[in-house]
Amino acid sequence: MQRVVIAAFGAMLLAGVAAAPLSAAAQDPRPAQDARPAQDARPAKAAKATAWKTPRNAFGQPDLAGTWTNATLTPLMRRPQFRDQLNYTEDQAREMEANAEREVEEGNEDTDPDAPAEHRAETTNVRPEFAAAGGDVGGYNRGWLDPGSRVMRVNGEPRTSLITTPNGMPPARKAGAPAPPRFGGEAFDSYEARSLGERCIMSFGRNAGPPMFPNGFYNNNYRIVQTADSVVIEVEMNHDLRIVRLGGQHRTDGVRAYMGDSIGRWEGDTLVVETVNLPQAQHFMGSWEKLKVIERFTRVGKDRLHYAFTVEDPDLWDKPWGGEYEFSPMDGEIYEYACHEGNYALPGILAGARVEEEEKAKAAAAKPGAPGAQP
Repeated sequence: MQRVVIAAFGAMLLAGVAAAPLSAAAQDPRPAQDARPAQDARPAKAAKATAWKTPRNAFGQPDLAGTWTNATLTPLMRRPQFRDQLNYTEDQAREMEANAEREVEEGNEDTDPDAPAEHRAETTNVRPEFAAAGGDVGGYNRGWLDPGSRVMRVNGEPRTSLITTPNGMPPARKAGAPAPPRFGGEAFDSYEARSLGERCIMSFGRNAGPPMFPNGFYNNNYRIVQTADSVVIEVEMNHDLRIVRLGGQHRTDGVRAYMGDSIGRWEGDTLVVETVNLPQAQHFMGSWEKLKVIERFTRVGKDRLHYAFTVEDPDLWDKPWGGEYEFSPMDGEIYEYACHEGNYALPGILAGARVEEEEKAKAAAAKPGAPGAQP
């Protein structure tokens, strides 16, 4: 039974598959002591160029407004062959970016109009997660994807992961802590049991967050709008509006809205956002009830918006941990993302499950000795 493609590759997004294989032979040229401290609760501060002065808006606030993107080849979690390597070498970064360019060129080649529905184009440079998403009827080919074409650089450093723990992975969970739930699940009784991404309620991945990450496939774009008492982040996927209340207090009525309860404050040129009360359906690696997310947005250049996040949950991790990246300006506007809760794949998913159930029931009834079985 074919399921909507976003459920199939959600786990790959968290695993962080980057563009084409890379050799790990070349190591980070910096000495080991320069690496980020273990489970850094506050990622490196954004360095400012000496000539840069953060502009102010009409309210006297640091101006973060505009359209931005976090699309990147750098995965959330570090690939195993890079282990404790915080940065790619320049050669490694160039190799990844060149592979991404070839991937686009191959994806733009003509397809045989007489090819069967199961046809997969013969390419030399297809990422595993893209291969999983395409090829079948309703699947995606490279022309539909816009995952980014550059390695993420922070203060000019080409990063191997967005997470900044020593190995670029989440820290070990506390003994006895429950394992994080599987992506998507295998529940087919109702559309309400399917994932928020399949239902077009929230994006797959964590575009809106918090914390906010690119999804690795498309629509990793944002618009930031500031008022005197709030900052609004429009998330292209899935047409979400995340509202940060400035100087407010967290709600105490027990309501857990999508994207949580975010309050913000200015610390110099940095917008600090604290979010709690996320719903279980929007858990982060299994954490939700006691999850606290601290985010920091700092304009560090005309074309650079530094983003740092810290997560903490005393039931799951021994100490806070986090990561960082930089938003780049987006060339263009954000338009409607026309996904809706009546995702056309959902009827097919549920109908396919009913067919499977019927076939299993018929097979069971046909077994010798089964009630009603023919002699």
